[in-house]
Amino acid sequence: MKSGVSIDDVLAEVALMVRPQFGKGRPADYIPQLAGVDPNKFGMAVCTVSGGEHVIGDADEPFSAQSITKLFALGLALNQIGDEVWTRVGKEPSGTPFNFLSQLEYEHGVPRNPFINAGALAITDTLLDTVKAPELLVRDFIGMLSGSRLEIDEAVAQSEIDTAHKNRAIANLMRGAGTITHAVEAVIAAYCRQCAITISCRQLARAGLPLAADGFSPIAEETIFPSRLTRRLNALLLTCGTYDSVGSFAYRVGLPAKSGVGGGILAVVPGQAAIAVWSPELDKFGSSVVGTAALEYFSQLTNCSVL
Repeated sequence: MKSGVSIDDVLAEVALMVRPQFGKGRPADYIPQLAGVDPNKFGMAVCTVSGGEHVIGDADEPFSAQSITKLFALGLALNQIGDEVWTRVGKEPSGTPFNFLSQLEYEHGVPRNPFINAGALAITDTLLDTVKAPELLVRDFIGMLSGSRLEIDEAVAQSEIDTAHKNRAIANLMRGAGTITHAVEAVIAAYCRQCAITISCRQLARAGLPLAADGFSPIAEETIFPSRLTRRLNALLLTCGTYDSVGSFAYRVGLPAKSGVGGGILAVVPGQAAIAVWSPELDKFGSSVVGTAALEYFSQLTNCSVL
């Protein structure tokens, strides 16, 4: 980022610049519990590797983390079993929606990457090899990285379990192909409960700091990921983290990032900072309209793009 730039001033300017973007998307109404979230919410937090924290708006209001949790589940799986993870899931952009079924069937039940739903279900199945409740492992891992006690919103979780028809189809296809080995309902329940973890922008930015600090967590005061794994996670975020809009997102923002249909986005400025933004209205790809614009303006104003 530009030296001498006041992050607080940048956030204030970004908050003004994104105002015209409100109303251009819609919340994730296919999950009933998320349909009623106030669409005018906006929060943003920047946590630097040197210990600075800068926030604006609703940065301390918890929201549903949803697919952002896939990043931390993947980190846990890679820390546990290493590259064996890649025998179940690929590393390529999908070019299709996050719950697309036809591509998975065509490719014999092997998901393109860990951030589409099929790939995340495969990671959940992998974690089930070692723990009975992987959603609690993921919750506590993110909580440890953020220095907070996080919760699972059980109403959101049940809402997702009740409407997980497409995910059940995906899981059954992979079960038939041998990509997942545990009972489909156990995988679905753990995955939906993981997605229902609630977190604020400030907490999320803190949790993302190891990806900016070469694997070290200033909050937990320990190395979480080896340097090599940190670089690889950031590479996957850049190429797969925003589903089938990764090209457009990289063009506009130029930062590794993971979005979620709760309206949150976690972005990484390697060596410098983690940025979290939340606004519930989504574009057609499932990423926050206002959040993407906020990251684009922040990147422009601070010259922090990695591209």
